[in-house]
Amino acid sequence: MKIIAITSPTIIDEDVYLIRNLLKMGVFSIHLRKPEATIHECRQLLSQLTTEERANIIIHDYPELYDEFSLKGIHINKTITSLPDGYSGLKTRSCHTFEEIEKYKNEYDYLFLSPIFDSISKVGYKSNFTKDELLKASAQGIIDSKVIALGGITLDMIPYFKELNFGGIAMIGGIYTTKAINDFPKIKT
Repeated sequence: MKIIAITSPTIIDEDVYLIRNLLKMGVFSIHLRKPEATIHECRQLLSQLTTEERANIIIHDYPELYDEFSLKGIHINKTITSLPDGYSGLKTRSCHTFEEIEKYKNEYDYLFLSPIFDSISKVGYKSNFTKDELLKASAQGIIDSKVIALGGITLDMIPYFKELNFGGIAMIGGIYTTKAINDFPKIKT
């Protein structure tokens, strides 16, 4: 099961420390999602990481940084709506319905499905799915190894998502609200 971390939306002093330590603990990738940051701030953050660390970063806001820093991939969302010509990196996308998952599954390496639970990091961002709906989607093969659960997720929920056949989990608030990254167990993906 893939464990994916998504950064906080703003630049924070702990960014490099958190990214570095999450990668040491074995997360599959880090999604650099900084909609409240400038390209200069993102460039400055990426320049503090090693080549090996940057090779595990998926960019959300400034696709031009993909080539500049030899990143792992680009995430399609409302700010990046298409991939550059000749792009060959990892392709990911956010989805909020089962219909979107079915529509895009064959075009992307993995898709986020959210919000599974009420968000930890986004106040008022409520769950979009019931347990019965998730079970049915799993039984129908809509949820599979290419679908990553996002929204209100913490590491202790991994067994639940394995049962539902998700390919992984992604966390924002589950990382940043704990402020106890050193206490996280070694992650096995």
